[in-house]
Amino acid sequence: MTGTLQLTRTFGGITNRGKWQILIDGTAIGSIDQKETIELPLEPGHHTLRVKRSERFLSSERSFDASDEQVVSFSCHSQFLWPMYIASLIKPDLWIILRQA
Repeated sequence: MTGTLQLTRTFGGITNRGKWQILIDGTAIGSIDQKETIELPLEPGHHTLRVKRSERFLSSERSFDASDEQVVSFSCHSQFLWPMYIASLIKPDLWIILRQA
């Protein structure tokens, strides 16, 4: 049996163009475009999720647990404000906001 990761990319602000990579447990498993929702199968257990556009624009890593037939939902978008763009030049994982729904 497997669980499901559901990831929705909502419209963000600055530099929200192009596909973003989806990493589960540090491994790229697909990509997501603007205003898209995808569902990916997951083995039961503890996992980490991160979304990135490049090494300069990425999210913080989020941990979660998945069980059989469970749907684990997240949403992501880029920052809306220029000051956060400047901050992400120093700390790149500030740029993409990734939240569990």
